[in-house]
Amino acid sequence: MGFHFTPLLLTLLLFSTLHSRSSSQTFKCNTPTTCHSLIDYISPNATTFSHIKTLFSVKNIHSILAANNLPLSTLPNSTIPASQPIKISFPCMCINNTGHSNKQPIYTVQKDDGLSHIAAEVFSGLVTYQEIAAVNNIPDVNLIKVGQKLWIPLPCNCDDVDGVKVVHYGHVVEAGSSLELIAQEYGTSTDTLVKLNGVNDSSLLAGQVLDVPLQACNSSVSSDSVDYPLLVPNKTYFFTANNCVKCKCDAANNWTLQCDASGIKPSNWSTCPAMQCEGGLLSIDNSTTSGCNITTCAYAGFSKNQSIFTTLATRSICPVTAAPGNYASRTGLSWNYLFISLHLILLLVYLL
Repeated sequence: MGFHFTPLLLTLLLFSTLHSRSSSQTFKCNTPTTCHSLIDYISPNATTFSHIKTLFSVKNIHSILAANNLPLSTLPNSTIPASQPIKISFPCMCINNTGHSNKQPIYTVQKDDGLSHIAAEVFSGLVTYQEIAAVNNIPDVNLIKVGQKLWIPLPCNCDDVDGVKVVHYGHVVEAGSSLELIAQEYGTSTDTLVKLNGVNDSSLLAGQVLDVPLQACNSSVSSDSVDYPLLVPNKTYFFTANNCVKCKCDAANNWTLQCDASGIKPSNWSTCPAMQCEGGLLSIDNSTTSGCNITTCAYAGFSKNQSIFTTLATRSICPVTAAPGNYASRTGLSWNYLFISLHLILLLVYLL
């Protein structure tokens, strides 16, 4: 009997999957600004980094490798298994209280394409066909032409969370997951996820794109730098200063951003400028140690006229030694002993 119902069950399962994948929601943001965001892409079929690069209009495959903390030696045609999440880094724009990708990716309509197919299958439900139609001013969703260029508005956000600058990550919810599990995995709270997404566990759907704020490493980038604020989340790296500088974040390194020369070809400059601190004694990410202090030549940003800024950052590496117990309690106790001792001495003098 179970065999006869299998096709029906498969049909219902397929419908449920397509329904959940089409439930993309718009991310809300309050501050009109731009930033960099991340989003999951889960291909239903085996694919390659080269294909994903083209699909998402990514200029350089290095940015995909960086977002996924993969080695730069990874080949563009390396196979990515079906259903494996791959993080995509892209520019985000917040306008009219809505966040979406800043004029990319651009998709070229193919033969037999429809907006529903493009949204649900080509881009795996990251957007809805209504959203694609809205940003491209398409009055009739059934009328698109082969070769037509479509802007795909990926959901994103640039807002601070509880006064802290974060990287917003469009996480595709896995079947059987919960807000608590997602919050634990990405270092946030259930309350924050509820506030950002307006959902609870009962309304959470597999395939839904959830706005998850990621803590970023602290950097020395100045506010007048082109890439300010440079926000790099844990276990990822990022190329900046026209690809001349590679910055990586590792929570194990006290959430301090580590930047050095990338060693790859710059994107808009003919060559990478010198990256040395004042006096030329230290190059970027090199350090000297004196006593308990370690001084590092840190990346501080760049300007459009082919200049890279650096600064000297000093931190203590000696362990903080503290006597056992509470200092205030021990001080109070010492004064008590002194007070009692004085009284004993006066008593002895009196008796003598």
